[in-house]
Amino acid sequence: MGVLKGTALSGQLRDVQLKGSGPTRFSRNGDGRAALGPMMREYIVSEAMHALGIPTTRTLSLVATGEHVYRETRLPGALIARVAASHIRVGTFQYLAVREDIDGLRALADYAIARHYPHLTEVPRRYLGFLNAVVEAQAKLVAQWMLVGFIHGVLNTDNVAISGETIDYGPCAFMDAYHPATVFSSIDHQGRYAFANQPRITVWNLARLAEALLPILGSEAGGDDEGFKQAKAVIGSFQARYEAAFHEGIRHKIGLFTEQPGDLDLAAELLDLMARNGADFTLTFRDLAHEIGGAGRVRNHFIDPTAFDSWASRWRERLAREPENAADRRARMRRVNPKYIARNHRVEAAIAAATDEGDFRPFQSLLAVLARPFDEQPEMEEYAQPPADEERVLNTFCGT
Repeated sequence: MGVLKGTALSGQLRDVQLKGSGPTRFSRNGDGRAALGPMMREYIVSEAMHALGIPTTRTLSLVATGEHVYRETRLPGALIARVAASHIRVGTFQYLAVREDIDGLRALADYAIARHYPHLTEVPRRYLGFLNAVVEAQAKLVAQWMLVGFIHGVLNTDNVAISGETIDYGPCAFMDAYHPATVFSSIDHQGRYAFANQPRITVWNLARLAEALLPILGSEAGGDDEGFKQAKAVIGSFQARYEAAFHEGIRHKIGLFTEQPGDLDLAAELLDLMARNGADFTLTFRDLAHEIGGAGRVRNHFIDPTAFDSWASRWRERLAREPENAADRRARMRRVNPKYIARNHRVEAAIAAATDEGDFRPFQSLLAVLARPFDEQPEMEEYAQPPADEERVLNTFCGT
């Protein structure tokens, strides 16, 4: 009820959707049911994203149904009530466009504008403005994912919300050791939705939105050719917008809060060293704040610690040109570099306890830790640690 109460006070509309409640006209011969484990994953990871300050749908409730669903094995069933700014996706527009329902397409666009981008309601080119606003929202969202090592896992057009919220936590995960080609989804055999591919595939999805909108973009532009040209320019602007958001964020993650030449090269070199040395994504950035005080923790995350030492000497030279004192810089770095993420082995352990033993205490403990991702929680230090080799979880699954 807390979500709904807050909504009433803010005056913002929210959609509530049941996931796992049974077949719908869009189930594509599936049973429409959901397994408890993936629903717990959606609950945990969406709450983790919310605490990280990343736009997201949230889970109002998680209910075990007492029934079983059949996937690779027999699994306990569950459903969630998911709360979102709306459930309008790129795929929603495609559904109308492929049926050549132009009146429906225009009505949906007008509704989406009024609900999510009301400042565009009275502008002369509101549909182009709408496309532009969605591109901007998605560029910022994906940059936030990339800055915390989040991999969506199934980033198709039906999982791109025009509100700019993260939606549908199926085979998602956070990286442990950094590598740009990391994939967790059990069905993504070609790496289409790999970590480094997320900006690229988002552009592809947004291009599908532009295609769907072309009939109404052309009508307000005075012709299909002009509408196409302008839509193409908006889609082409994604990369620059994404890079602006990501570059600002990655500078802040390494403690650079002013912009100087060479900053991005310095950050890129660190990422490359991390990839070649199996460095943990989250803890490498988190421990950089301690490195300012000479604690020397970061090098321990690298297979070859001397690789970090060489980079760190240049980094300290650059830090010396920052105006802030060391204490203030450390504090700012801790506010952008979480210590606690929804590590895959912890999520799976919570799921296993619930599904195998009916014990939800690990689930509740994990949620409590993830609610304060930037805080030091000495009594919960184990939740910050990457998995041991035998604890690593390499595949995640969609349970609906």
